[in-house]
Order: sequence, then structure tokens, then C-alpha cells
Amino acid sequence: MELRPAEVDALSAYLCYFSPLIGDYRTQTLFRGTIKGIIGSESLVCAHIAAKSPELAARPNSAQRIRRLARQKTTQRSTLDAASLTGRLRQRSIEELRDEDEIWVPVDGSDLRKPHAHEMEALQRVKTLDKQGLTNGYRTLNAVAIGRKRRGILYHHLFSNNEDDFISESHEIQTALHTMIEATRPLQATVIYAMDSGLDDIAVWGTIWEAGQHLVCRLQHMNRLVERQDSTGTWQQISIERTSDYLQAYAALETELVVRKRGQRVEKQQRVTAEVSACPLRVSYQVDVRTKADGAQRQKTVWLVRVALEDVPWEPWYLITDIPVTDAESAKKVFRIYRQRWAIEDAFKITKECLGWEEVQVLKIDAVRTLVALAWVAAGFLYELGVTFEDAEIRLLARLGGWEQRRDPERGPGKIILMRGLRRLLDMAAAEAILADEIETYGQLPPRLAAMLHRPPT
Repeated sequence: MELRPAEVDALSAYLCYFSPLIGDYRTQTLFRGTIKGIIGSESLVCAHIAAKSPELAARPNSAQRIRRLARQKTTQRSTLDAASLTGRLRQRSIEELRDEDEIWVPVDGSDLRKPHAHEMEALQRVKTLDKQGLTNGYRTLNAVAIGRKRRGILYHHLFSNNEDDFISESHEIQTALHTMIEATRPLQATVIYAMDSGLDDIAVWGTIWEAGQHLVCRLQHMNRLVERQDSTGTWQQISIERTSDYLQAYAALETELVVRKRGQRVEKQQRVTAEVSACPLRVSYQVDVRTKADGAQRQKTVWLVRVALEDVPWEPWYLITDIPVTDAESAKKVFRIYRQRWAIEDAFKITKECLGWEEVQVLKIDAVRTLVALAWVAAGFLYELGVTFEDAEIRLLARLGGWEQRRDPERGPGKIILMRGLRRLLDMAAAEAILADEIETYGQLPPRLAAMLHRPPT
């Protein structure tokens, strides 16, 4: 059954972009069926994918075919490995963003946890969900590119420190940065990376600055030595911890966060006021510090930015950025850029919870990579689902997902609702494929089930 809401099968049109990786029609059918099955099943378990796929549900041995696809045993003429799939995703995102003049790139890592797995290849120890202990799993690096009108998935890679060719996590981060820098360079756009405290690393900053790109990074190491200009114009060395005394208040703005304000018993999503202060500093870094002992020494003017949430018992956030913060508008912009870093957590939520990447059950790490990359291909489609509720496809998917119009007309359906609607549509298609196969095989549907469906047995 072909899904054609409003005469357009948006998912099939999206999947056509990956056709250059596919060598024959049979593999193309398997690829498309697998993506739809991942969306429909909320899982990376091959049997579940096959059961929820319109193309594969009624075919024998579909789960085994998906396993062969993950292990790269399907055909010698296709290149459906993780690197090719994510590279194609990145290329599509760059094409979508070609008319943007400024792009924000939230970058972060996420763990794929397999607490009960023991036989999967190259498992390493990663943090548990509550951050209180360690469990088996893999590490990933991910990035989303956000323009004013478009967004897309810019980078994804799964790795383990127990692989034979693993060098270091800092090497993985540098590889990711160089890949994104080269991908975004042809856009001629201003590129600003938004990073959490795990990337508070002068080597990371230096790589971005040497490429002529920019960053906003949350600080972890408050004892880092920087330089501050005193009243005589002399630069003096000082720790970031002490420079906070020289911050100047620039702006107060409202945002929505899940917080527990003073006096409240539980956390909830609510509006809070963020007070933003900043002061200029200077940092020193060495070019290619991770790979060259004699790299050139550079100095860079940056701004320390403090974000304090009013009436919320959280420690202030301290951010470092090379975007000049000299007035209220620039202070608000830096806050919004860092706030957008949570967009990648939205992507994680889709791939982890709605596409079930932690349910993956293949043994070889390359097969794990391929199935997780296929989940990111599915997630990429959601980033391209209409950004406006005026689109007929979006209205239908929102309705199928159980969305109700809210008082605020600006708040349209989110990706979780659209995913739920798309899943319901794919469930219908998979069911129709199985019913059609039942009639073709046995000549009719079981009478009582046919009556329940309000259709004749044959």
C-alpha cells in the first residue's frame, strides 16, 4: 500500500535521496521498508521492524533480511553502511541550509546503554541514566544544524573505546569537528557551535576558531587561567572563577524550562526569567595542540557570560563565546544559541524513545552502527516534516497523533505528536498489506475478523 496523503508520499520522496547508495530494486524495497518499520515499531529489533513495515510485513524472512542489511550482507552493489548513510544525511542537510546566512550547530554526546548485553562486540562502560553508576553500552557524537527556516542532522557517529582501532575520545571529537567544518564551509554562512560542558576543551575551541567559525560553550573548569584587561589597559592573568566579579548585567529575558522554583514541590515546565551578564576576556591556545608539539600560539578575545535563573535554586551557567557581548541584544542572542543546544536533546528523544535505538539486538558493532544510522535516517525525516501547520500532511499527521489545538496559536504539534501520527498511518498500511496477503493465500479473511472490520471476507 502506498501512503499518499494529499497525493504526495513525503516519506518515499525523502527516501529517494538515498537511492545513490542502493544498487538494485530489491535492496531499495528492503531499505524503504526498514525505515518505515523502524518508525512504525518504535524499535530497532529486526522482527519488530519487519512486522510494522508496509513493504515487509507480509513477506517471509523479512527480519532475517534486515539483519543481513545491518551486517552488509545484502548486496555487494549497495553501500548502506553507517558512514554512507550519515554522510548522505549530512549532504542533504547542507543542501537544505544553502540559503541560510547563519547556522547554529548544537553538538553533544549521548550514550547508547545496553545494561543486559554481554555478547555484543566492543561494549564499553558508560554512565547509567541516573548518572550514579556505569553500565554496558556505546558512546555517540551527534550534531544538528539549525537555520532560520530549515534544520537537519549534521553529524552522527557511534564508537567504543574497546574497538581495536580506537585512538581516544578527543580524537573522535576532532574528527567530528573537521567533518562538520568541511561540510559547512561551502555554505558561506556564519557557523556557531553550541556545546555543553563536556566540550570545555581549548583544543576543541582552537579547531573551531582556526576554521573561522564560532562557539558558545558551557564551562566546566572554572579554575582555567585567562587574561583580563585592567583599568590601565594591561592584560593580567586571572582564573575564570575570579573574573565573575567583573561581570556587567546586560539583559533579562523569559524562557520556558522544566524547573522547580523555590516553594514548589515538583518540577514542571514553566516560564522563568534568565538574567544575563558578561565581561570580555582573552584566552591563549595552540594550533593543533593534540597533534603538533610546535603548533603556533594564538590569542583570542572572548566573553564570559553568566546566566542566572530568577527564583530557581540552580547554580548559574557560565558560558564562553567569541561572539561580542556588548549590549542587551547580543547577550540575548548568546543565551538563545545555548538554549538551542537542547534541540539536540529533542533529536535524542526521538531516536532513543520514539525509534528505540537502545533496543538494538545485533552482535557486531558495525551492524549496531548501521541500524542506529538507519534510525537517524528516520529521525531526519521528522526534521523535514512541515514546519508549518498549513501543510495538509502535517494537519493529518497531527490529527492521527492525537494533537489538539491549544490556546496559543504559535504552539503547533511537536515531533513526538507527528511521529505518533506517522506511526499510526504506517500501522494501517502494514495491516492492509497483511490482510491482502491473507486473502491472496487463503481466498478470504476469517469471517469473524472480517465482520469486526466491517468488510466482506473475500
